Amino acid sequence: MGEVRIQPMTIGDYEDVRALWMTIRGFGIRALDDSREDIERFLRRNPTTSVVAECDGRIVGSILCGSDGRQGSLYHVCVAKDYRRQGIGTRMVGYCMQELRKIGINKVALIAFKNNDAGNAFWKKIGWKMSNANYYEFTLNEKNITEFIESGD
Repeated sequence: MGEVRIQPMTIGDYEDVRALWMTIRGFGIRALDDSREDIERFLRRNPTTSVVAECDGRIVGSILCGSDGRQGSLYHVCVAKDYRRQGIGTRMVGYCMQELRKIGINKVALIAFKNNDAGNAFWKKIGWKMSNANYYEFTLNEKNITEFIESGD
């Protein structure tokens, strides 16, 4: 195996990153947010914070990282199975944290699905703590928004 380089993600990396995502167990890819157009919009909003790990011309890891101006968020953190336990994930997370600090962000969060054993083991190993907050989500589409508004509560 050659040297692993950590570098900013660009939209040109999309196809290889998506192919990597599809190999990861316990990972949630959504057509709603993970199309090329959606990732391109995310990267335009967050031009310096997302990252890929590349080895021998192959993308072996990636993180989508962005902020709302107050808190950073990590999405789709992954390393190819054959490249795990070599510090690549830790290096990528460190890269993202440094980039977030450069833009004035002091806190970062992520969601790891309960059934993602490898991912949860990784976060615990590198010292991240589980939050005591509940995570809520709401899919924004015309039907859901209309039903919400009409519910009146």
